Amino acid sequence: MAKKLFLIFGPVVLAGVLLLAILFSPFKLSHINSKTERQAAVSLSPNVLKGQVIKESALSHKKFVPFFGSSEFSRFSFSHPSVLATKYKRPYTPFLMGAPGTQSLTHYFQMQLVDPQLKNRKAVFVISPQWFVHKGARKDAFSFYYSPLQSIVWLLNQREDQKMDRYAAKRLLEMPSGKANHVIASALKRVAAGKSITTGQRTYLTYEKRLLQHEDQLFSSLKLKNNQKRIDHFAKQLPANYQIKTLDKLAVEQGKLHTTNNKFGIDNHFYQRRLEKKKNKFKNFERNWNYTQSPEFSDFELVLNQFASLHTNVEFVIPPVNQKWSEYTGLSPKMLKEFDQKIRYQLTSQGFTNICDLSDKGNVPYFMQDTIHLGWRGWLAVDQAVDPFLTTKQKTPHYQINSRFYSKDWQNLKTVPKMAAN
Repeated sequence: MAKKLFLIFGPVVLAGVLLLAILFSPFKLSHINSKTERQAAVSLSPNVLKGQVIKESALSHKKFVPFFGSSEFSRFSFSHPSVLATKYKRPYTPFLMGAPGTQSLTHYFQMQLVDPQLKNRKAVFVISPQWFVHKGARKDAFSFYYSPLQSIVWLLNQREDQKMDRYAAKRLLEMPSGKANHVIASALKRVAAGKSITTGQRTYLTYEKRLLQHEDQLFSSLKLKNNQKRIDHFAKQLPANYQIKTLDKLAVEQGKLHTTNNKFGIDNHFYQRRLEKKKNKFKNFERNWNYTQSPEFSDFELVLNQFASLHTNVEFVIPPVNQKWSEYTGLSPKMLKEFDQKIRYQLTSQGFTNICDLSDKGNVPYFMQDTIHLGWRGWLAVDQAVDPFLTTKQKTPHYQINSRFYSKDWQNLKTVPKMAAN
């Protein structure tokens, strides 16, 4: 009887033991090849954004430059950064670290997995005004791009009581995903209180980290979305040589061609699919919206703090909103200007001076592709700032992080003084 039971259950038990041995082994279980790195750079796949192994592998090569942002990266056109870099054989390849729903808090925690790869490097960061709503980051969107591996790596790297760490721990505890694991939640509570994690918590987190890293190594490269075909398609539309006047003319032609069914300069397909049938509902819908008072300002400070600690030199892009659409929805131009002044002050007062501020371009024809996303001419304007930044030597930045930007007072400050805003 024992022999029969062993023959039945023995292989299952043995397989389970072997699986556990593999998952908890100290060895790397996979190798990321160059093809996977290139595909992942433009995939916008959630498993890439919240994972470690692919980003770590790609960003270990200097040719891959992290581009942080959100849904604007999914709007491919001939002037998209990945298309221009491909067509004109730029010495860099954008690694798109953003997708619909990603905001500052997501970026901060995903950065924890590639700290060494960001150190003393360059990066591009697109700041969306729409992130800075009253409630800040959406909890469901944060959870979609969150992995416990992010918080575990972050917790294991805690060395001293810092304002940044206390704030980050409190914010993560406000998210359902941050409280899903009891040990992680308990460790976060200690950090939020300015304490170190316990020896027992560190031991658990160390083994859990190894397990999650192996899962990432085994599964993160599966089902990567292949956007390279779309990029190659748009690249074929471009002239052989980069001439900004020629490209701008092409942008105007493409903009005219794709915005024929509405008066807002919005892409035909987007307008027909998302706006046309319910356009009347949007009339003055945004008249009370406010981007100047939000916890997002302190979440954004986490990102700035991280860049400063890693000596990452960053080009920040502030896009506009579609002015024709914002006039229709009642979005206040005065409020938008106050937002621009506030975010610029938060950047420049701490030494982040590389800023491509396009906030006043919302009425330029074909600058936007839809209501809030950069379009044909918009991406060309970004390229005029980003390409020189990435291809020429830049001055070493000198950052002076100010913990004031973690305060409720700063989050709720509607306008900055005129002297400070300049």
